[in-house]
Amino acid sequence: MDKILLSNDDGYQAPGLAALERICRERAEVVVVAPDRNRSGASNSLTLDRAVSVEQAKNGFYYVDGTPTDCVHIAITGLMNSAPDMVVAGINTGANLGDDVLYSGTVAAAVEGRFLGFPALAVSLVGSSPTYYDTAAKVVDRILTGLHRQPLPNDSILNINVPDVPFDQLKGFRVSRLGCRHKAQAATRDESLPGRLSYWIGPPGDAQDAGPGTDFNAIDCGYVSITPIQIDLTRYDQIPLIGDWLDFVEQM
Repeated sequence: MDKILLSNDDGYQAPGLAALERICRERAEVVVVAPDRNRSGASNSLTLDRAVSVEQAKNGFYYVDGTPTDCVHIAITGLMNSAPDMVVAGINTGANLGDDVLYSGTVAAAVEGRFLGFPALAVSLVGSSPTYYDTAAKVVDRILTGLHRQPLPNDSILNINVPDVPFDQLKGFRVSRLGCRHKAQAATRDESLPGRLSYWIGPPGDAQDAGPGTDFNAIDCGYVSITPIQIDLTRYDQIPLIGDWLDFVEQM
């Protein structure tokens, strides 16, 4: 592996990105392209209504006034002189478990790398105020070693969640499926802006589908959760059902 593109959704000054860069540069040339500020929850959005500016910090990181998807797209299709071998997004501050992947800018950055033809990792450190970024970085290092010795297909996207504990306290690694959460808590009215109707989005719901085999369960048991995810959202089992339903609609 010669070159790795790093990005995130917490911004180019995030501690998780710095930890990730330190571990990755020991094995490859690293290019860092990340948002200029926290863009958590940006999902797969692209900025199409204006030009997106790119600047370079003193440490060499590029920062972009756009979304995580913008960062990866611009890096691969315009900024970098040669293509990366892999895209790694993270280390996110907080979990990306279950339905979180639909909103996550971290996962979206990895997905954009896959859209553009490269294997990708999305890495998150679980906790409301996590601290053991070095643990997540060591997990990434272990996974990159495994990928070097036994590569996965180029269409692979791995969503990785790491417990916020010292590395030697991890129970191990588990492959898992995405669980799901209860619905999000209600939005709350912001009363600090008189005359304006404004709301804060509520926090995500607690785990609902969190039994054995899920990413929630792996984390709860002290394991690193690794979930292979895909881009194709087609629900194939409902194609015959919808086909029969459309026959009914056409006859109305």
